[in-house]
Amino acid sequence: MKKLIILCSILVLSRMALAQSATYAIVPKPNKLDEKAGVFTLPNTVQISVDNAAIRPIADMLAGQLAKATGRTPSVTTGKTSKAAIRFEAARGETLGEEGYALRVTPKQIVITAEQPNGFFYGLQSLLQLMPVEVFSPAAVRNVVWSVPCCTIEDQPRYAYRGLHLDVGRHFFPVSFVKKYIDLIALHKQNVFHWHLTEDQGWRIEIRKYPKLTQIGSQRKQSMVGRYGENRYDGTPYGGFYTQDEVREVVRYAQERFVTVIPEIELPGHSMAILAGYPELGSNPDKLVPVATKWGVFEDVLFPREETFTFLQDVLTEVMDLFPSQYIHIGGDECPKTQWKQSRFCQDLMKREGLKDEHELQSYFIRRIDKFITSKGRKMIGWDEILEGGLSPNATVMSWRGTEGGIAAARQGHDAIMTPGGFCYLDHYQADPKTQPIAIGGFTTLEKTYGYEPTPDSLNAEEAKHIIGVQGNVWTEYMLTPEYVEYMVWPRAIALAEVGWTQKDRKNVADFKRRLALHQKRLDFLNVNYFGAPVNTRFQYQMPTQTASKQ
Repeated sequence: MKKLIILCSILVLSRMALAQSATYAIVPKPNKLDEKAGVFTLPNTVQISVDNAAIRPIADMLAGQLAKATGRTPSVTTGKTSKAAIRFEAARGETLGEEGYALRVTPKQIVITAEQPNGFFYGLQSLLQLMPVEVFSPAAVRNVVWSVPCCTIEDQPRYAYRGLHLDVGRHFFPVSFVKKYIDLIALHKQNVFHWHLTEDQGWRIEIRKYPKLTQIGSQRKQSMVGRYGENRYDGTPYGGFYTQDEVREVVRYAQERFVTVIPEIELPGHSMAILAGYPELGSNPDKLVPVATKWGVFEDVLFPREETFTFLQDVLTEVMDLFPSQYIHIGGDECPKTQWKQSRFCQDLMKREGLKDEHELQSYFIRRIDKFITSKGRKMIGWDEILEGGLSPNATVMSWRGTEGGIAAARQGHDAIMTPGGFCYLDHYQADPKTQPIAIGGFTTLEKTYGYEPTPDSLNAEEAKHIIGVQGNVWTEYMLTPEYVEYMVWPRAIALAEVGWTQKDRKNVADFKRRLALHQKRLDFLNVNYFGAPVNTRFQYQMPTQTASKQ
């Protein structure tokens, strides 16, 4: 009898979880959600009120989306009114945190409270996800019951840094797609767009003091096609860059959605696009260095001369004028040391500065840049190679070669962002390689990504505070089009969004998949070409060769 009671209890709990997943299909999952009886039904005339003008733009976003989807335009008023169907109210007596919010839905009214505007914005995202999926339609939809299930939500993120990266150096993507990418970042309550703007294969940002960066560095003669190692090329010139006006437009667009844009300017490696226009910054001013047409790592790197530091400070000054973000990413990864080892200048510099090897020379290089960025009131982020030879005083480490870099940084008292390739690289295969377009390698399923735990158990409580967040990385060697990027990124980036937002004990992969099944219908309305979409062959891609299955 006792076993039967236990079995019945399990079945009841399972059905309750399934019901909540279907009715309350919010991603990322709120950290506290209490179901209530009943529903709120939107009246024919919807009135929205806000406490103060500072949060009016967020209410206007809701009104605009409801107008498109329902065909009825809500009114938005500033000032307290009990008549409003949907109210945005400043938190009183609640400790919700900078990004936290409370959402209360009763049969008569919806109230979102928060301490800061970004909290209201995240409350809005949850409210939209409680509505019928048609609310994401770009045009009015008929025969929909516009109702919201009653509930109480109190929610705030687990990590302060919740990022998604995009490499535009290998393949360039238009501003319209970058904005759509930011929209999707914001929808999933992520708050950082890491814009990888420079590479061996292309420099993508206008720097007015150094016009050759875009005149020469943004263009390559051709691109690799097929799998790496086949040495096949398309013979077609390729290029593109963002003007400073376009960059400002993107930054402003992201700010309106509470997304910080962090620029990455690669140094001292991955710099062939710089050297193509300014060879005097490399090993030999007379050496012709082309913009790379092949993927991979190259021996040509920046040299630690004073002229190079002047150049980089000038570039970073213009970059910091465009990007108000606290952080500036300087790369620092995969820098070959061969040319430095062979250089009399570098060897003399090492002796003069008391550097025992080329790793310490790279640390010297990075410390110079760190000091400059810090002098401008900003903070530097670098890939975990910046640990080699000694970490710069104010650096934040982005740990990509596993978790060791993040652990080492945290133990040294430095902040770290976790983005290990085995879990967070969204350019890896997500299904059987024989059935997929060519990817860079690896095999990272949705379930594996969702199961990632950013804070290692090996850290003590004080050290663990330095793990400030998690990020998904998107390297685009094989992603030729925006649709191709979407196919690789979504829905794995949604899994990472939940990793970054939801408390560890609230996560459950089966529950996530149930909520995701409904959420994908929202992505359909948003025209996202996610993996598993009803039509996911709308993009240009390269199918694997016979060797693909050996990966």
